[in-house]
Amino acid sequence: MLFGLTGGIGSGKSLIAQGLRNLGCAVYDTDSEARRIMQTNPCVRSQVELLFGSDIYCGDRLDRPAVAQLVFHDASLRERLNGIVHPAVAFDVEQWAKEQQGLCFVESAILFESGMERLCRAVVCITAPDELCIRRTMQRDGASREAVEARMLSQMSEAGRIARSQFVVCNDGSRAVDALCLDILHFCQACKP
Repeated sequence: MLFGLTGGIGSGKSLIAQGLRNLGCAVYDTDSEARRIMQTNPCVRSQVELLFGSDIYCGDRLDRPAVAQLVFHDASLRERLNGIVHPAVAFDVEQWAKEQQGLCFVESAILFESGMERLCRAVVCITAPDELCIRRTMQRDGASREAVEARMLSQMSEAGRIARSQFVVCNDGSRAVDALCLDILHFCQACKP
């Protein structure tokens, strides 16, 4: 059974995902898999080249900083790129989930924006106080407060994610990650197929 795992920047969803892996669950990381698909899927690559020009790839490597710079300033271009990548990732998730035994998770900050929640039995949302998320992200990425706040504003609101999720876990450091992961597993196991 496939479950969604989402949360805003700095919420700790990747830490929770690793905790779930440690408990024997398979977790599909959409960020790394999207990068792989953009590199290795010939159909996706040709569409990306049509969108940005063939020089957006340097050999077999996508110039990700150049893509990020282009789509950051052009919402239309970002939507067109997402229209290429999101369906390819969703297809890959579906194929991957069919091969898994037991509970499995798709981890994505943009689970709802990409439409991938439709593939999931239920969605688990990881939350944390804004200030903690900002501090975590600044420390992890070496980013400025302003850059982190801008990224937070570009994402779906926490209230929006919570409203669309079936289970919410607060990862504010008051409970061990292992305990949070066990709560998630208990919720998922209680979901009827």
